[in-house]
Amino acid sequence: MESRARDLRVDLVVSAGDLPWDYLERLVEIVGAPAAFVPGNHDPRIVRGAPDAPRGMVSVDGRVATVGGLRIAGLGGCVKYNGGSHQYTQRDYDQRARRLLTGVRDDAPVDLLLTHAPPLGLGDEDDPSHLGIEALHGVLDTLQPTWHLHGHIHPFGLLKADRQVGRTTVRNVIPWQVLDVEPRQAGRSVTASRSA
Repeated sequence: MESRARDLRVDLVVSAGDLPWDYLERLVEIVGAPAAFVPGNHDPRIVRGAPDAPRGMVSVDGRVATVGGLRIAGLGGCVKYNGGSHQYTQRDYDQRARRLLTGVRDDAPVDLLLTHAPPLGLGDEDDPSHLGIEALHGVLDTLQPTWHLHGHIHPFGLLKADRQVGRTTVRNVIPWQVLDVEPRQAGRSVTASRSA
C-alpha cells in the first residue's frame, strides 16, 4: 500500500466510510494530504467526547466544510435495516438533510457531496440493507455539486456506471479512484483520491 499511495500525488483524500480507521489514518499519513470523511454503517458508533473521524481526517457528516480547497457537504450512514451504528430511517434522513442545507451559504457553492449511501433509485440495490436515501434528491437539487461520491454498494469487481443528475455526476467510490475536481469558485484543479 505504501509505495502505491505515495505515487498517487493527490491533493485530497475522501472516504465514504466502512474502512478501518487505522488504515485511513495510515493512508493520510503516507499521502500527506488533507482528508474528509463520512461514517459508514460498519464504522464505530461515535460517542460524545471521542473522535468523530480517523486521525488526520475532517468529519463532514451533517455539515459543510472546506477541505483541501474544496467545499464538501456530507451525510454518513445508510437506511436503517438492523439497528446498527450510523443507520437512519428515511424520515431521519429528511431531518438530517434539512439541517445540512440550513448550514450552506448561498454565496459559496458546494463542489462535492460525500455520502455513504447513494440516492434512492440511483445506484442502490433492492435489498433492505442497500436501499438508497430519498432525501438526497433534494440535497442534489439544492446544492448542485459537481460530484456526488458514495460507497456502500459493493459491485463485486464490476464497475458501476456514473449517473447524471442535472450538473452533478453521481459515482460509486468502490473500490477507489483518483479524479480531478475543479473547485467552482477557485478555478484550480484538485486531485482527489477517494476510498470506499
